[in-house]
Amino acid sequence: MRKDIILSGVGGQGILTIATIIGEAAIAAGLELKQAEVHGMSQRGGDVQSNLRLSDEAIYSDLIPRGEADLIISMEPMEALRYQHYLKKEGWVVTAETPFRNIPNYPAEADLEAGFQSLANVVKLDIDGMAKENNLPRCANVILLGMAAPYIGIVSPEQLRESIARIFAAKGEKVVTMNQQAFDIGYNAVKKG
Repeated sequence: MRKDIILSGVGGQGILTIATIIGEAAIAAGLELKQAEVHGMSQRGGDVQSNLRLSDEAIYSDLIPRGEADLIISMEPMEALRYQHYLKKEGWVVTAETPFRNIPNYPAEADLEAGFQSLANVVKLDIDGMAKENNLPRCANVILLGMAAPYIGIVSPEQLRESIARIFAAKGEKVVTMNQQAFDIGYNAVKKG
């Protein structure tokens, strides 16, 4: 089994943390992993993108070919659409619905919506609102990971929760608990929906 995942967003949103959690869970599960990151202007709010390839067989390239991604996980809706040409026809997009308007010519909401309607499978939620509502500052990215968990498939939601515990262990039990709670909020929101 193989899963090709594109992660995208804007610098500082936590995309690379999501990649770290998924990658660590995959390694702990004995899977092969290849990752390529494009940081761009990440320190200044520019786009950040990562190719994450997971498989139970050897992987020979860290880049996902166009039309081959199973899943796009995006912290920002325009950034999700930026990489849609990499998505398989039956692939999934899991994205935050709230735009991060960091450029003067940011697309109109109607244009974003038309882009998402052209795709077969899209899940969008207000992860920033969910993080605020649950008093989980700086955990919106892990809420998004929880939303994406059912579509990752090659690693289970429980393996991802365990990876969160290992990744955040050095920051203390409170941080681990907050991030696992954030993951559960995203996962349960998609399961109910």
